[in-house]
Amino acid sequence: MSETQRKLFNRRVISLLIFGALVLLLIVFVVRVPSRSTPQPVEVRTSPQPQRVHLTTAEVLDSQVYYRTIIDNNLFRPLGWTPPRPQEPYRLLGTIIPTDAKTPPKAIIQNIVRNQTHLVTIGDTLDSNTYVTNIQTKHVTLKKNGQQRQLTLKSSFLQRR
Repeated sequence: MSETQRKLFNRRVISLLIFGALVLLLIVFVVRVPSRSTPQPVEVRTSPQPQRVHLTTAEVLDSQVYYRTIIDNNLFRPLGWTPPRPQEPYRLLGTIIPTDAKTPPKAIIQNIVRNQTHLVTIGDTLDSNTYVTNIQTKHVTLKKNGQQRQLTLKSSFLQRR
C-alpha cells in the first residue's frame, strides 16, 4: 500500500469514528432530555387478590395425593414404562387332607421372598398379619389385613392304578 493510500484510509477511519460519536451523542440527548408536552395522568389498575387456601405444612406433606403425584410422574423412568404387576409372596406347594376328623388339614406354603417353607394348619400365621383361614384339597385361603386371598395348587401329581 502506498503512502497516499494509507493517508486516505486513515482519513476515512477518522471520519467514520467522528460520525459514530456524533450519532451516539444524538441518541443520548434524545433519551435524556424530557419532552416538553404536558404529562398525562397514569391510571393504576389493580387486579383482585387471588383467594388462597392456607394449608399447614403437616397437612400438605401427610397427604397421600402429594406423594402419589411424585411417584406417578417420575421424570427418571424410561419412556413406555409400566408399573410391575403385584406378585403373590406365597406359593402353595401341597396340601395334606386327613381322612379322620381328629387330625387337622395341613398345607405346605413357600415364602418366595424369603425362600422359606412353612407347614401350616388353619389359624397359623405366616407373618405378622397373614394367617391361614381355610385349607381345601387344591387351594388355601389366607387373610391379611381383613382381605382374603386364595392360593391355588399349580401342579398336581397324578396317581395311576
